[in-house]
Amino acid sequence: MMQFPHQTDHTWTLFLDRDGVINVEKNQDYIRHAGEFVFYENAKEAIVRFNQHFGRIIVVTNQRGIGKGLMTHDDLKGIHDHMMQEVHQAGGRIDRCYYAPSLFDDDADRKPNTGMGLKAKLDFPEIDFSKSVMIGNNLSDMAFGKNLGMMTIYLNTTHPIAGEHEWIDFSCSDLFEASHLF
Repeated sequence: MMQFPHQTDHTWTLFLDRDGVINVEKNQDYIRHAGEFVFYENAKEAIVRFNQHFGRIIVVTNQRGIGKGLMTHDDLKGIHDHMMQEVHQAGGRIDRCYYAPSLFDDDADRKPNTGMGLKAKLDFPEIDFSKSVMIGNNLSDMAFGKNLGMMTIYLNTTHPIAGEHEWIDFSCSDLFEASHLF
């Protein structure tokens, strides 16, 4: 197994995508309430491991289902509260969740655009993007990380990529495997 090339500590920040990274993605649909949220096997354990190596853990997720009127901001809050409570009960923590509800790709918050990362930096001024890692399962997640100067880890959970890509620093099968890079 490859090792991450830097020693991480409490000064480092981990950014995580949600669907297809922490939880199982619904096929051609959105997770609309907490009852539909299913953690990947060992995802909570992975986040507990990450807590030992990162001072902040931030979720950044595109949530177009809100913009389409399929769910509300309160529905999403319920999903995120459930996710964070489950992680907490497992012995870990997620510091904050940011989401982009817009339908439009040019929205500043919608990945690969950097709005959610910049909001996190406003809320947590100690974030240093050069000491941050983005983990996701889409190239838009990798571009988001690279646009902010982060290292990136691509998960082959839903959209496997064979070979190398300029935006991908590491590739893993799932979040649990990624947690062993550190």
